Amino acid sequence: MKRFAAILGLFAALSLGGCGGGLYIGWGDYGDTIAPSVSIAAGQTSVAAGGVLRVAAAASDESGIDSVAFYRLDGDVATRLGSDGGEPYQWDVAVPADGRTTVSVFARARDAWGNEADSALLTVPVTP
Repeated sequence: MKRFAAILGLFAALSLGGCGGGLYIGWGDYGDTIAPSVSIAAGQTSVAAGGVLRVAAAASDESGIDSVAFYRLDGDVATRLGSDGGEPYQWDVAVPADGRTTVSVFARARDAWGNEADSALLTVPVTP
């Protein structure tokens, strides 16, 4: 047994000598670093001021989707409206009656590892 340990030690020293002597042993899942894919759509081609725009998002990821959050752009500020944790991912967006001529929204998908991705911006005309 001592002879085996000595041979193993010599082998390790020779093998590791050329790489600085470090030893790393690892296994398992290092996690997902790829963001999910997400898109957004609305069934309406326009919405009345003060009305509601229903939007739906399609999201997918190899490790699963944790949630999809919905945002409305108010000027340059993205206002988080809420999130949906299960399919179908959808939200009713309240459209302000503040004189705007369009309403713009997007969806943000978050996967099980915390990676996030935003959909393209969806802009719908607002009628008075």
